[in-house]
Amino acid sequence: MNNEIQLISDGEGLAVIGNATDVERFLASEGLPSKDLGVHRLKSVFGTGAAVAQAGSEIAANSSRWVKLTQESAERVKKFGLMESKTPGISHAMIGKPGSIKNWLQIDKGAGSFLANPARLAGVAGIMAQSSMQQTMDEITDYLATIDEKVDDILRAQKDTMLSRMIGIDLVIEETMTIREQVGRVSDVTWSKVQTAPTTIAETQAYALRQLDAVAEKLENKPKIGDLATKIREVEPKVREWLAVLARCFQLQDAIAVLELDRVLDAHPDQLDQHRLGLRAARQNRLDLISRSTERLVARMNAAADAANSKVLLHPTKSPVVVQSSNHVVTGVHDFHARLGIESGRQSSETRRWVEAATEVKDKALETGAKGVSAARILGNETLDRANSVKGRLSSEITERARRLRRDEKDGADEG
Repeated sequence: MNNEIQLISDGEGLAVIGNATDVERFLASEGLPSKDLGVHRLKSVFGTGAAVAQAGSEIAANSSRWVKLTQESAERVKKFGLMESKTPGISHAMIGKPGSIKNWLQIDKGAGSFLANPARLAGVAGIMAQSSMQQTMDEITDYLATIDEKVDDILRAQKDTMLSRMIGIDLVIEETMTIREQVGRVSDVTWSKVQTAPTTIAETQAYALRQLDAVAEKLENKPKIGDLATKIREVEPKVREWLAVLARCFQLQDAIAVLELDRVLDAHPDQLDQHRLGLRAARQNRLDLISRSTERLVARMNAAADAANSKVLLHPTKSPVVVQSSNHVVTGVHDFHARLGIESGRQSSETRRWVEAATEVKDKALETGAKGVSAARILGNETLDRANSVKGRLSSEITERARRLRRDEKDGADEG
């Protein structure tokens, strides 16, 4: 059968390997955007020898592309029935397009398939993990550009010595990644430059998380709407800044992981699969830690918005300020989550108008009176009329109360 290509998935991305023309035709037919996977780097997995040379030639003859698995793209490739492999977390299939058949079909190649060798499959899994992390790194770069936050400036503004070291680590990692791109591997000398970087990055991440926790705590201690409006406007830009620092920390941690996988691929290819799984678990732990802290902040922001909405009658000017600032923060956190691949929960709150709030208060009061109305209907029209009279008095009282509140608030403002 002609047009044979391999599909390999690790749950986050899809590798498509085969003849360059066939690979491009498949991607075009399925409408899947992709980027180069760089599977030619697997040559270093096999060392030297005749069998190795043959494997290397086979690898070099194939094209490899990587597709980020979104919900939509995952559904598109699901029909090809990828099967679990002996490599943990990796599924694969071989597909082809025989004769005049328009659709790609799964075929059985058994031991003759390109990735039947476990070492090669583990190698591809490692390179796919790198591609996934590099995709996240690119998205974080876009995120930082979008919010226009310069992490270096934020860090320089801090007096903490540890945070100033982060700037130097940032430069060293970028330099190391540049060398990797030029050389195609990570040597002992190159790796020695960044070996101590993870500690500094972790310390900076912990500091940024503490800052966000401190913001949440400050909002918990501001029950008055006026105080809450003042405080939430103060913390809004600070939250954006510390989210930017967290994003940069995560980006650099992914860069270190990419370098680690290259180093293991080059020096200890037999340990590549275990190292890949270890890095994946550690990365998920970081995501969980960031998620808990930022979700707590979102919860406080939403609670503040709810409190402001419930008191909009008393504070018709300050309540919308609280809601809008809260929404800005919540939207920023959701955007931050999306770049890191964290699922966000509740969306931002809507600012309620004074009239809507007044109507709700009125309706609740009338609903309370309506319970008596329902029972009164049984007793006849006379009782019903009295109940309606009660409703009218309630409505008048609420209207008058609202007028007094507005007048008192105005008088207080004039005296101030």
